Amino acid sequence: MAKKGTYIYEYPHPAVTADCVIFGYDGKSIKVLLIKRGAEKEASKHAFVGSWALPGGFLDVDRDRTIANTASRELREETKLHLRPSEFKEVGCFSEKNRDERERVITIAHYALVKLTEVEGDTDAEKAEWYNLGDIPSLAFDHDQILRAAFMRLKRDIHFEPVGFELLPEVFTLPQLQNLYESILETKFDRRNFANKMKHLGILDEVDDGTPRNGTRTPIKYRFNKDNYDELKRRGFQLEF
Repeated sequence: MAKKGTYIYEYPHPAVTADCVIFGYDGKSIKVLLIKRGAEKEASKHAFVGSWALPGGFLDVDRDRTIANTASRELREETKLHLRPSEFKEVGCFSEKNRDERERVITIAHYALVKLTEVEGDTDAEKAEWYNLGDIPSLAFDHDQILRAAFMRLKRDIHFEPVGFELLPEVFTLPQLQNLYESILETKFDRRNFANKMKHLGILDEVDDGTPRNGTRTPIKYRFNKDNYDELKRRGFQLEF
């Protein structure tokens, strides 16, 4: 704990938070991780207790080396989901004066992609649950705006780096991969053209799991070639449809 007076200046200064938009995928639709806000240590009528929100919280000036460390720590404390700071992508700064009625708060929003896993509310989060992107309830503070901005960033990023490795199971089919891209980009692709584009990238390895193939009715299964996948990201992936 810092000594009294360490962070006192001649002018008022705001609090800083990190908010986390965590995307998952269940094979059919994009999911978003939300928490139901519980009572805080210093709860007030403006704390949105009982409302759904994005995971996140205040920068710890002594413990958090970067704001991404804040995002990682708060996500773990509120949902028990562990992500490294390097797994977060910064979405932007949200600093509207009255975005938090308790005090002046500037937040740095982040997003991350994860395979669906069990989550559990902890600390000041009463619950943690996955929601379909199309079924999001009204969110606390300006978190609806942050979620929209994060999804727009994901839609842009999908053209510049492959995202399936973080969202799909280890073994998957091309229809599953196509549905993921269609869910994010909110469009439909020609099946043959999509398959040709993905195979041309060199990041898919066929998997023989012993399942008998009934002509072309049994989809071929694939897994990502991690080395080629990482190299593609390093070189600056760009995919046009």
